[in-house]
Amino acid sequence: MDEKILKTFLIGLGVGAVAVGAFFGGGVASQRGWLKLPGVDNAGNVTINRSKEVVDEESVVTRVVEKATPSVVTVSISKTNVVGGNLPPGWDVFGDFFNVPRTKPVEQKIEQDIGTGFVIEKDGLIVTNKHVVSDSGARYKVVIGKDQVVEVKDIYRDPTSDLAILKVDKTGLTPVTLGDSDQLKVGQTVIAIGTALGEFRSTVTKGVISGLGRGITAGSPLAGSERLDNVIQTDAAINPGNSGGPLFNSSGEAIGVNVAVSQEGQSIGFALPINLVKESINNFKTTGEFERPYLGVGYQMITKQSALLNDVPAGAYVKSIVEGSPAEVAGLKVGDIIVEMEGKKLVDEKNASLANMINRKKIGDMVSLKVWREDKELAFSVKLEKRK
Repeated sequence: MDEKILKTFLIGLGVGAVAVGAFFGGGVASQRGWLKLPGVDNAGNVTINRSKEVVDEESVVTRVVEKATPSVVTVSISKTNVVGGNLPPGWDVFGDFFNVPRTKPVEQKIEQDIGTGFVIEKDGLIVTNKHVVSDSGARYKVVIGKDQVVEVKDIYRDPTSDLAILKVDKTGLTPVTLGDSDQLKVGQTVIAIGTALGEFRSTVTKGVISGLGRGITAGSPLAGSERLDNVIQTDAAINPGNSGGPLFNSSGEAIGVNVAVSQEGQSIGFALPINLVKESINNFKTTGEFERPYLGVGYQMITKQSALLNDVPAGAYVKSIVEGSPAEVAGLKVGDIIVEMEGKKLVDEKNASLANMINRKKIGDMVSLKVWREDKELAFSVKLEKRK
């Protein structure tokens, strides 16, 4: 299907809570006879109304679903494949000679739901994953609401991240409210809405954020593999067909774009942070395309723990350099470790990812890098350019 499959095993993170109300309530309730708080009996024991907790939790989810569902769309593909036919062109005469029965190729029309998207502008802009709409030879449609089908007129694919913007000739759509993914916390409730398994539209799943700042390599047969930095890890069920759909917080704000699932783990899914989408949208509105600054290195983060074990500094280990890229022009080499950019240390994927720091720059900006090479720290100045 369309879902990107991750082979790396990641673990979830539990959540704890502090019973502040129990401490406060017990102290006040000891003054018997003149004051009694709800949830505290005369002996100072805390009582909890479990049914009310369940109702409150359910009402949060139902409110989000009611608010957000009109903004979530299904992405469908339409294409024609030629199948069958047992002889290649020009071999008819040989087939006749050897009495080989000839079968004609048959055109097979494919129309099916393959992914999810969500409205970001009322005049017809929709966000989804790039890998959902990776087939440039196919036609795509979106299903709005229960059964309103609209043709996709234009597709703008981001060259540096798994995002795409679809343009449809439809106005009066309901855009989602975009949240702030920099304010997310592990353990907070999240809700995913999408077309699960390419069949069940508007499927709702709920869970928590089980990790932040993850770096993964995900891939699919059609789109290939891709490095995704600073993604959100969640245990909300994300299935094939959920790709490109929104991940909401309990306020009904989109805080992520569902992008990948773990093949080897259970209840481990990933979403691109919505602030990355905001940057892409703003850039798209300004330029009409996904132009973003480009350094031209393939890298792997060296964590503090790995750095200590290998007696090297933490940072971005350069595994490859694109020929003719700004990195090559500036003099970077494979094996270098980029330890700082603009005076900020590259220490982890969440707070100081090289990709995230570059994405916040503009094309043409000069950036300073500190690089560890052969036990020496070197300084480089690099002009970021548009990807060729």
